[in-house]
Amino acid sequence: MANNIQRHLGALRKFLEEKQLHAFIIPSTDPHLSEYPAAHWASREWISGFTGSAGTVVVTRDKAGLWTDSRYFLQAAKQLENTSIDLFREGLPTTPTIEEWLISELSEGNTVGIDGNVYAANEAFQLNVRLNLNGLHLITDYDPFVEIWKDRPQIPLNPIFELPVKYSGLEASKKISQICTIIDKHGADSLLVASLDTIAWLFNIRGNDVQCNPVAVCFAYVSKKETVVFINPKKLTQEMGQYFKQENIQVADYDKIFDYISSIHPQTRICLQSSKVSFALYNKIPKTCRIIDIPSPADLMKSKKNETEQEGFRNAMQRDGVALVKFLMWFEEAVPTGEVEEMTIVEKLTEYRSQQDLYVGESFDTIAGYGPNGAIVHYHVTPESSAKVKPEGLQLIDSGAQYFDGTTDITRTVAVGPLTEQMKKDYTMVLKGHIGIATCKYPEGTRGSQIDILARKALWDNGLNYLHGTGHGIGHFLNVHEGPQNIRMNENPTTLQPGMVTSNEPGLYRANQYGIRIENLILTKEDCVTEFGAFYSFETLTLCPIDTTPIVKEMLTEEEISWFNNYHQYVYDRLSSSLSAEEKEWLKDKTKAI
Repeated sequence: MANNIQRHLGALRKFLEEKQLHAFIIPSTDPHLSEYPAAHWASREWISGFTGSAGTVVVTRDKAGLWTDSRYFLQAAKQLENTSIDLFREGLPTTPTIEEWLISELSEGNTVGIDGNVYAANEAFQLNVRLNLNGLHLITDYDPFVEIWKDRPQIPLNPIFELPVKYSGLEASKKISQICTIIDKHGADSLLVASLDTIAWLFNIRGNDVQCNPVAVCFAYVSKKETVVFINPKKLTQEMGQYFKQENIQVADYDKIFDYISSIHPQTRICLQSSKVSFALYNKIPKTCRIIDIPSPADLMKSKKNETEQEGFRNAMQRDGVALVKFLMWFEEAVPTGEVEEMTIVEKLTEYRSQQDLYVGESFDTIAGYGPNGAIVHYHVTPESSAKVKPEGLQLIDSGAQYFDGTTDITRTVAVGPLTEQMKKDYTMVLKGHIGIATCKYPEGTRGSQIDILARKALWDNGLNYLHGTGHGIGHFLNVHEGPQNIRMNENPTTLQPGMVTSNEPGLYRANQYGIRIENLILTKEDCVTEFGAFYSFETLTLCPIDTTPIVKEMLTEEEISWFNNYHQYVYDRLSSSLSAEEKEWLKDKTKAI
């Protein structure tokens, strides 16, 4: 692998010299600014060998670096070994930003290249300003991978399909009408959408262009006058062509988006989010148009699940819970035999989930980290790295599935044998944080950053912390990571609103020892109205027992114990009718009161 990376870097450096560039920045994204791009746009992985979902590579004529966040520090360090690419750990006070590093490495008058088609408009504008202030020039016209990536995968041509209203809850034509009303209030008469999951939700379509994400490569333009989906016609079946006509949606070729945008009426008031539209596409908008750059109203509407979507989540969680009970029973019996590896866990989870109705596939690559591998937050097991699970310590399993009626994402940390006192204390502190979020009641207008402390208080009290977010939004039979809401230390102006589904996943990771994370999905719901206003709370959607073996009961309050026991009783009540007598007895034991 390292030899391949060296060859890739050599090809890129040759390209830099030919184009008189002195550095090139390679983000993780595609023309839709996706977190998980189709293989055609996996340029950052190709150039570096790093497989994480977040990271940016910068290559100069004699150096290279990867910038990534704390989720991937351990993984990146391993994957970059012997590649000559340096790891820059984002978020640490000693780590320079990409701009700072470029300014220190380059000379005045040097040029920095980006592919404007895969770089967010707002980030490109900011980068240009910072470089210019220091005598550097930004060039946005080149995609070097067209030339140097000889066996580059093609843009996917997989057919799309309709998600029926019985799952989506609302016709596409009605969603479009609602969106037009909302953007009109913002002073816009049209909406430009590049995000694949937003387009899929808005038009009730799904696809298979990105692993684990049921989306299709396309753009969309929405207005009262006309609504157009820009998609390769080879992806349309006859039924989907008729469906678009029925919903009064026009279809144009994927590549026509640039011509269409450059020729829109010069007085158009176009709504977009510059962090979710590429620099190249943004620059095609006529200068006489008025751009309303705001968080996408479609994203916010998508995040607030309607009643049909909410019930779909509940049903999907029930079936997922049945599969997980079957898996955990097998896992408990299999580990002592010495035949279980991390890869076996991945395979068995898929086996049990695939037996459930409406199952489509995984919602992300399963994270099955035993012992030290559990400390790698987004650990990806391969046949080569697959560790044997010994009957001692902790096993972290983060997995999820796509069902036609919902998306699941769950993490359980399981004791597979004797534990140290430190493991038990750490586990209980993480559990306290999980319960803190699950039981939170908060006033209307609350942001995720305002309640994040509830997940970290027990850890902070002991000088401990985790560096990833506590919660991310979840799509409805869509991307497992969805905005605009989240729960994390960083500020996010989006408030938590009824209908939003968010993860609740505090953790703790001790490098080269073990990792702990406990994750359920939670639904924001209306709770009460008092003289102080409206208050919201969370409904826990995930149905799966939480391992009681590592719990230090004395560390929990009576209220925390009450929530835990009530949750376990709820899990048993919801799942038991779908289980065999043996499975039901196993679950009864695992959910008995502590």
